[in-house]
Amino acid sequence: MSFYAPSVHRLGDLKALEIKEDAVFSTACGVLHHKNWDGVSAHVGVSEPVSEPVPQQVPEQSGEGANRGARNTHATLMQQRIRECRLCLQGVGRRPENEVPVINPVHLQTLLEVVRRGSFAAAAASLGYTASAVSQQMSTLERDAGVTLFRRSARSVQPTEAALVMSRHAAKVLTDIDALLAASARSDDGDSQELRLGIFPSLATYVLPRLLSSPEWPALGINVHVSVGEPQQTIGDLRSGGALDVALVYQVGQSGLAWPHSLNRQWIGDDNFRVVLPRSWGIRPGSVMAANQLSDMPWIMHHPGTSDASVIERLFASCNLHPRVAVYSDDFNATLQLAGVGRGAALVPELALRNKPDNVVVLDVPEIRLARNIFALLINDARTARVEVFVDKLASILQDVTGTSSVDPRP
Repeated sequence: MSFYAPSVHRLGDLKALEIKEDAVFSTACGVLHHKNWDGVSAHVGVSEPVSEPVPQQVPEQSGEGANRGARNTHATLMQQRIRECRLCLQGVGRRPENEVPVINPVHLQTLLEVVRRGSFAAAAASLGYTASAVSQQMSTLERDAGVTLFRRSARSVQPTEAALVMSRHAAKVLTDIDALLAASARSDDGDSQELRLGIFPSLATYVLPRLLSSPEWPALGINVHVSVGEPQQTIGDLRSGGALDVALVYQVGQSGLAWPHSLNRQWIGDDNFRVVLPRSWGIRPGSVMAANQLSDMPWIMHHPGTSDASVIERLFASCNLHPRVAVYSDDFNATLQLAGVGRGAALVPELALRNKPDNVVVLDVPEIRLARNIFALLINDARTARVEVFVDKLASILQDVTGTSSVDPRP
């Protein structure tokens, strides 16, 4: 038994790479993992493309023609991502103009872990490598890319601007590789995968529809059944083992959200909270204010006793902010409308602000830094290449909508 994965040696030229029976085929964060990373030879070649015609729109096809079109679409997207990464790196590092870099996707995944966790040793522990292997991978990546990625000292490593630029684009490149694999797999079996998805309301409102309406969606081969509910409800349905395959949930701070350890947890992104005020109060949008300046104002707050309310109350107390509660509301759309008509200030996440009324302004309060940490909980049997691509695509759209990083900031 063998698995096949694409290897791109020249942009626009896809070839098959055979991985032997003892390989571990996984697509977490869009990359192939192997028991021995030295044995993985999947590479992405970056070079100026041979003159190719500009893709033209063609009538919809079915069968193998449609699948071939899906593979070509993902190859083109991956080509664009890699060229974006190279162009950005030209501003922070140099390499000979006539030298063609060859980038190993495994090294890109390792780079993301090092940037996320802050050291070679921590990244090695997370990925199952030795610290020496991680160091060698990063040295190879530096040589291949022609840039310095880390400032090394006896006690620590610090990512350079080039490393941060590369990590942002690497996440997109790896997702596109994963999408290419999923599209190819679909062309082999011709079947779609049923996915029972639980998702909380604001993610279902502002992120999921963008994926379902995207040109890439049909190529994923997923037949999704959606159940919209709050995290506690969807986790309960997931725990029962019969109602859901994946739950997209959030957690505010260290609130009391719990789930079985048997589930796989995959971080998607952060949804930062922002302070909003009625426009009628005469404060300019984007104004910087200290938290204690907001104490005398009426506030719209969560009902007391909920986990989110407890986290927010502790945060406010640490900022010496003691709100005068005028309204209790656990619905962010209602909160925004009530704030707009002058009922009070409020703390609202970025996703909910996609529907911000004109009579509300957003402030910058540096002391108030809080986010909803969004992640996917997956049952092992549902964790396929297609589902991994689905989760990664949602993470990319969330990043675009909220402007947050694609790299998990938590160790």
